[in-house]
Amino acid sequence: MALKHGRAATRDMTSGSILGQIILFSLPLMLGNIFQMMYNTVDSVVVGNFVGKEALAAVGSTTMIVNMLVFFFNGFSVGAGVVIAQHFGARDMDRLHSAVETTMAVTFVMCALFTMIGVFSVRPMLRLMSTPDDVFEDAVTYLTIYFWGFTGLLIYNIGSGILRAVGDTTRPLMFLVLTSVLNIILDLVFVIGLKAGIAGVAWATIISQFISAALTLKLLTGTREIYRLVWKDLRIELPVLRRIFAVGLPAGIQSVITAFSNVFVQSYVNHFGSSCMAGWSCYNKLDQFIMLPMSSTAMAATTFVSQNIGAKQYDRANKGTWATILLSVSITLVIAVVLVIFAGPAVGLFTKDASVIDFGMLFIRTNTFFLLFNCVNHTLAGALRGRGDSRGPMFIMLGTFVAIRQVYLFTITRFVANTPKLVGFGYPVGWMCCCVIEVTYFFLRWGKKARAQDTTA
Repeated sequence: MALKHGRAATRDMTSGSILGQIILFSLPLMLGNIFQMMYNTVDSVVVGNFVGKEALAAVGSTTMIVNMLVFFFNGFSVGAGVVIAQHFGARDMDRLHSAVETTMAVTFVMCALFTMIGVFSVRPMLRLMSTPDDVFEDAVTYLTIYFWGFTGLLIYNIGSGILRAVGDTTRPLMFLVLTSVLNIILDLVFVIGLKAGIAGVAWATIISQFISAALTLKLLTGTREIYRLVWKDLRIELPVLRRIFAVGLPAGIQSVITAFSNVFVQSYVNHFGSSCMAGWSCYNKLDQFIMLPMSSTAMAATTFVSQNIGAKQYDRANKGTWATILLSVSITLVIAVVLVIFAGPAVGLFTKDASVIDFGMLFIRTNTFFLLFNCVNHTLAGALRGRGDSRGPMFIMLGTFVAIRQVYLFTITRFVANTPKLVGFGYPVGWMCCCVIEVTYFFLRWGKKARAQDTTA
């Protein structure tokens, strides 16, 4: 059912059909994630078709660096969302209000800090990635402008995280649709009309992101809902912040270190030259689209489990976890089949260079079906965080996505063969190991415990 507190509605996920609640929550998230992905993807399409192969490789080579900071904030957003959703499920509205004010106060402080870190570390990070000279300056230009506009992206992500925690996924979707269309228009104006090149797509992106942030802040401050942001109440309450960091910091650390590890994967790919780099970039853009269902269902699992844990409905939380995994695997399988069949035309959206298309198809056909393992990884991790268990998935994912993957890459390239296909397969190696360990961990740590909690509740 929905709890009405004004003109808008929040979603109470502690009653009603489990699968129905998850689907209704997930669908706007999936659509929203598609439009959010369009920011960087449209950049790549425009650059690849109207600027050149080197510029496309430059945009692709910056993705992992941007992700390191975005993922840290996403971890913080997860922690805040879990705390807010648990208070919502428990109907503790005073603590919910305190969590919202603390979340936004910390966000404003960290926006300034991380913007400066990003701007002044652009060149060292690109050098660390062994970025080739023919794409280096383009990458510096794109990344520097992007970091100056980083605040818009982060405020939107945190604000939409607050809305998701109380079950509102519709209005963040509306904002993304609007600003994504705007981003496409501005890309074309800056690149084709004004001949601004790679700098143009960066400016188009950050302008769109600032508009989405402004819309989110206007909603949070103007609503009469229970999650309203009140400027005079804006303060950092340390007990609340500790709870947020207990869940969010491990999630953020895991994401940052994983992204940092992927910087080293990028350095292995860079060894094969700009065509392979551009093909890897195209594959990653398409890979991110196919991962949208699992990221959306992971968010749904976190909110569903958080609200039901807050309401002390532990068995319902468990049932929702497995229903969400089944949904994620089913959707991803359908998309994977379509992507593998149409791998050539899909990569061809980004470039007409034959060598780049060949590399992109190679990576797609090697890796895509292994993403089914990753459906389990991310959805189950989201459910664990919804229970307040963020350290478990952090250690598991760091051990598999970072340590095992890097050991594999080092070993395979030095003692077996250094080929693009074997380097790209480093991703599935981590996914498969993570799946086995995480499922085992969940049953050992939470399977019996959840049933015992439900019996005594």
